[in-house]
Amino acid sequence: MKSIRVNRYIAMCGICSRRAAEALILKGAVSINNNTIRDLSIKVSKLDKVRVNGRLISVQKKQYILLNKPKDYITTVNDERGRKTVMDLIKNACNERVVPVGRLDRNTTGLLLFTNDGMLAKKLSHPSYKIKKVYNVSLDKKLNNKDILRILNGLKLEDGLIMVDSIDYINQNKKNIQIEVHVGRNRIIRRIFEFLNYKVLKLDRVQYGFLTKKNLSIGEWRMLTKEELDGFND
Repeated sequence: MKSIRVNRYIAMCGICSRRAAEALILKGAVSINNNTIRDLSIKVSKLDKVRVNGRLISVQKKQYILLNKPKDYITTVNDERGRKTVMDLIKNACNERVVPVGRLDRNTTGLLLFTNDGMLAKKLSHPSYKIKKVYNVSLDKKLNNKDILRILNGLKLEDGLIMVDSIDYINQNKKNIQIEVHVGRNRIIRRIFEFLNYKVLKLDRVQYGFLTKKNLSIGEWRMLTKEELDGFND
């Protein structure tokens, strides 16, 4: 491991987020080689002994978990209102601290990835990597051809122009739509259809990159295989 900032090291050890690690450093809860530090710019290497509140910490094993999210779960690590979160569904998956990559809103189902690999999470979240996301959408009324063309030509929403990669009917049923995007803006699929005065009745993410829901029932999770990880790193 090359030298990295201590807040990042603490996050890699699964103690907390980088921001929370900065707060721990500033209040004197972190020591390096038995010396308490308060300087956020300090870096550590694999030879250093880092302690948080007196406990020696070490870098976690990398974990990668794929969940088929059901409805009524919030995509967050903690919810101050006590609602069910996606973390409840994977609580027995591993001992390491993992976080969701991106988010699905409460009523959206489908594929959600969790990891403690910050570099991969950043890669998968950035639009420049063009990670494919495919959704199946059920609408309250038929989507007409004119609106399909408007979507394909790009819609100017409140946060800018939105382009989709493809859109089509599912089995010629004009109320059931499959849409592919690589942008990751908040509630993007719902906002596309709401902008055109359609109500989204169901929204399901059926593909994430090359990952699909094959053999993964709603509410279930599985670890990614080495081959799948290699695919993301190509």
